Amino acid sequence: MTAPLPLLPPPEERSTRFGQLYEGMLSDARTHRMLRWVAPLLVTVLAAVLRLVNLGHPHQLAFDETYYVKDAWSLWTLGYEGTWGKNANEAFITLQQLPLSETGSFIVHPPLGKWLIALGMAIGGPDDTVGWRISVAVLGTATVLLVYLVARRLTRSIAVATVAALLLAIDGLGIVMSRIALLDGPLTFFLLLGALFILYDRDRTIPVLERPDPDSPDPMWGPVLWRRPWLIAAGVALGAASAVKWSGLYALAAFGLYVVVTDALARRRAGIVLWPSAAAFLQGPVSFVLLVFPALATYLVSWTGWLVTSGGYARQADPNPLVALWNYHQAILNFHVGLSKGHPYASPAWEWPLLLRPTAVWVGTDPAPCGVDHCIAVISTIPNPLIWYAGVAAAVYLLYRLVRSWIERRPIGPALTFPLVGLAATYVPWLLFPERTIFQFYTMAMAPFLVIGLAVVLQQIAGRREDPLHRRQSGERTVAVFLGVVVLVSAFFYPLWTGMSVPYDFWLLHNWLPGWI
Repeated sequence: MTAPLPLLPPPEERSTRFGQLYEGMLSDARTHRMLRWVAPLLVTVLAAVLRLVNLGHPHQLAFDETYYVKDAWSLWTLGYEGTWGKNANEAFITLQQLPLSETGSFIVHPPLGKWLIALGMAIGGPDDTVGWRISVAVLGTATVLLVYLVARRLTRSIAVATVAALLLAIDGLGIVMSRIALLDGPLTFFLLLGALFILYDRDRTIPVLERPDPDSPDPMWGPVLWRRPWLIAAGVALGAASAVKWSGLYALAAFGLYVVVTDALARRRAGIVLWPSAAAFLQGPVSFVLLVFPALATYLVSWTGWLVTSGGYARQADPNPLVALWNYHQAILNFHVGLSKGHPYASPAWEWPLLLRPTAVWVGTDPAPCGVDHCIAVISTIPNPLIWYAGVAAAVYLLYRLVRSWIERRPIGPALTFPLVGLAATYVPWLLFPERTIFQFYTMAMAPFLVIGLAVVLQQIAGRREDPLHRRQSGERTVAVFLGVVVLVSAFFYPLWTGMSVPYDFWLLHNWLPGWI
C-alpha cells in the first residue's frame, strides 16, 4: 500500500521544482487567509477616518438635523417626541434652557433612527455635535464593511469585495450621510444587513432544496423548510429598517419575493414537478411567517417609548394603545401621500440617475479664512460623479444581461442579479410618486447596491483567468486606471463633503452641472 503523502515534502525535495511549487501553494494559501482579514479591515479603517475626523463640524444643526436631533433628545428625556418652542436650534448650540414641552408632537417617521441618534447624545449631551452624529457615523462605517461582506458572499472574490467597499468608503454621498444626523444612513445599514442575511439564508437553503433528503423524497412538492434562522434574522434587520423610515417596507417586500423566486428555481433544478406551486403556496407562506412576523415585532418594539408613556401624539386617541397607534399611522400615511410642498432642493426620482439636483445640507454663513478674499464652506451630497455615473451604467448593463439570459433561457448567477434586486427595492418605488417632495440624498439606500454592481462589472472588464494574457493585462490596466481616477476625484470633492472653507473659485470648479449649485 502506498504511504500517505507527508504534510511537507522531505528537505531534499524543497529545492526541486516540485518543492518550490508546493511551498508556493502554501504561501498563496497563507496570503489568502491574511487577505481575508486585512482587506476588509483596511477599507473599514479608511471609511472610519473619512467619516469620523472633525465629525463635530459644523457646530450647528444642518438641514433636517433640526428635526431628528431635537426629536432624538425628546425621545431620550420623555420617551416620545414632544413639542419644541422658539429658538430651539440656538439653544442646542449654546446649551441654554431647552424649550421642550411635554405636549406630544405629530412626527411622520418611526422612532428607531432617532433612538440611535439619542444614544450618542446621551453620552455627549445635547450640545455636543459629535454626540449628535456619532451613531450615524459608526453605522455608516459599518455599512462599508457590510458592502464587503455582501460582495464577497456574491462573488467569492476578495478583490471584488474590496473594490466595492472601497468605492463606498470614498464616495461623497456615503461620507456626507455618515457625518450628518439624518435617517438615511441608519436606514441603509439595516437594509444592507437584511440583504446579507438573505444571502446567508440562500446559501444555507438552496443546497437543501436542490438535494432533498433521500429518505423522504417528495418529487411533487419538495420539502417545507421551517429551520431558516437567517431568514428570521433578515426579518429583524428589515423590520429595523422600516422602523427608521417606512421605505424599508419596499426592501422587505422585494427581498421576500427574491426568497420565493430563488426557492422556486432551486426546486426546478431538483426536478420537483410542481415547483412553482410548491414555492408560492407551500414554502411561500412559511417564508412569509419567518420573514414578516419578526419584522413586524421589531417594528412594534421600536415604538415602546410611545406605547408605555401617555404624552405622545394621539396616544390617548383610543383606550387600546395598539388601536391608537394604528390611528396615528393612518395620519402619518395621509401626510406622506399628500406631501407635495415645494423645496429648492427637491429632486424627483427620474432625475436621480442623471444626478441633476444634489442637496446642499449646509452652507457656512461665516466661513473660516482660506487664503483669499472670498471663501465659502458647504456640505453637499454630490456623490463621486465617476462612481455614480459608472454605477448607473453598470446597473443598465446588468439589467441587459438579465433580460438577455431570460430570452436565451440561460442561467445567470446571483452576483449579476442580486444588486438589481436591491436597486429595484430602493429606487423603483419612488418613481410612483412623481409629485411628492423627495431629495437626491434618498439614493443613499441605493448606493451599496450600485457600487456592488459596479464592482461586479469591473471584474468582468478585468477578465477571467482563462482569458488570453493580453486580454487580462488590458482589462486589469483599464480597471486600475479607473480606480486611480476615482480616488483623485474623491480627493478633489472631499472639501465639499466635509464643510471645509475653500476659495469661491475652487468651489465653482465642482459645479459640473447647473443644478449642483
